[in-house]
Amino acid sequence: MSSAAACARPAATTARTAVYQSRRPERTVVYQVVQRHLETWLEESRGHDPEGEPVPAYIERDFRHYLTCGILAHGFARARCAGCGHDFLVAFACKGRGVCPSCTTRRMAETAAHLVDHVLPQVQVRQWVLSLPKRLRYFLHHDPRLVNPVLRIFLAEVEAALRAGSLDAPSGARFGAVTFVHRFGSALNAHLHFHCCVIDGLFSAAAEGLRFHPACLTDQALAQVQRQTRRRVLQLFQRRALLPEEATALMLGWDHGGGFSVDAAVRVPAWDRAGLERLLRYCARPIFASERLAWAEFDERLIYQLPKPRPDGRTMLSLTPLEFLDHLAALIPPPRKHRHRYHGVLAPHAPLRAAVTAYAGLPLDGSADPLVPPAPAVSSGTADTPPAAHARYLWVVLIARIYEILPLICPVCGSEMRLIAAVTEPEPVRRILRHVGEPTLPPPVSPARSPPLWDSVDWDQTPVTAPEHGEPAPEFQFDQTVSW
Repeated sequence: MSSAAACARPAATTARTAVYQSRRPERTVVYQVVQRHLETWLEESRGHDPEGEPVPAYIERDFRHYLTCGILAHGFARARCAGCGHDFLVAFACKGRGVCPSCTTRRMAETAAHLVDHVLPQVQVRQWVLSLPKRLRYFLHHDPRLVNPVLRIFLAEVEAALRAGSLDAPSGARFGAVTFVHRFGSALNAHLHFHCCVIDGLFSAAAEGLRFHPACLTDQALAQVQRQTRRRVLQLFQRRALLPEEATALMLGWDHGGGFSVDAAVRVPAWDRAGLERLLRYCARPIFASERLAWAEFDERLIYQLPKPRPDGRTMLSLTPLEFLDHLAALIPPPRKHRHRYHGVLAPHAPLRAAVTAYAGLPLDGSADPLVPPAPAVSSGTADTPPAAHARYLWVVLIARIYEILPLICPVCGSEMRLIAAVTEPEPVRRILRHVGEPTLPPPVSPARSPPLWDSVDWDQTPVTAPEHGEPAPEFQFDQTVSW
């Protein structure tokens, strides 16, 4: 086990090859950057606008909470093995939405597992990706009210394409989709675009249950979705006086889609549930990959490896710590904004949602016979016991699902361990950490530093000795007296 073990025991010989190791966030590059340069970054941001608040409160809060994530000195849960008495400590999480790699990765895995296990039936799913021209991205970033209308236009065209590809579907049939709104690109840049996981077919209500109508999409149908989305989105911006009529006509005449990119090449067959979960994890991924970040010069310069070369050929970004914090601050999602949304029959109040989600993980086909949802499992508890909620997964289940390691299996005897206490009071936290040899204080946050220019100025004020011979007299003499 890790050094966070609450008792020192000799290592036992065991057949297990993988043992859960507690993470050490203070050793990561991201934590070191935030720990050493957050106060300097905040101070410089305030200096640009002394009377205003240049850094929103939710961004500063996300950074500060990240500095407490995974640090035992801020509290922990204690797990213990009833068989041999072995125990270890599990630090608390910050539940951040943007900066913390651990919490955002957990949210990614939890979202994908929930969609695969409890929402999406066993049918083919296609990923639709919509990117807009840079001229329109500016408005989407500065006016969040534009995101929903643009997304509704795009999904309406996708549903029309599915209806045209399902000839046997009735007029009232609906599609099902889950959309992930990405406000970031792969190069730490602000790039608002949409990843939509759409079921390749339509659902309709039948007399005895649910009917599924598979769709067949051609290249012409995909091109039609792009053309119609482009036309309707530009008209939307023109109606809202964001684009003049001349600019709309000009952008409609651009070649190669006019900056509107619609990609629907990724499809996951019905039987590949593991592939579907990987796709959903990709769509729900964090705003940056911490494993691509490294120090080029410690505390001076960072390098961020890019997943693919940029148009200018660069394969990495070279950033100062303050520039890296600038990039992260621009990409942190705002509060009270959903990272993923449900549409069609998967919408929260859709009449067919219960019938569709009842087939989560079960196969659906396009046979003529209506499909009756399976009967709900009978609970062994009393009638007053509420049904178990599937919205959240236990920490242990997610660790086992991702890394194939069971954290609550004792590495000494192989028995199951249980969480027996959550320690949050400062004095018990210090006593336990002192006993096991862990730091009792969190890593110190560096104070704000002076600007680098001040450190490089030569402050030697020794007067310079005049030259032995003065400058030669000017060749011409001018009368410089004032004459009124």
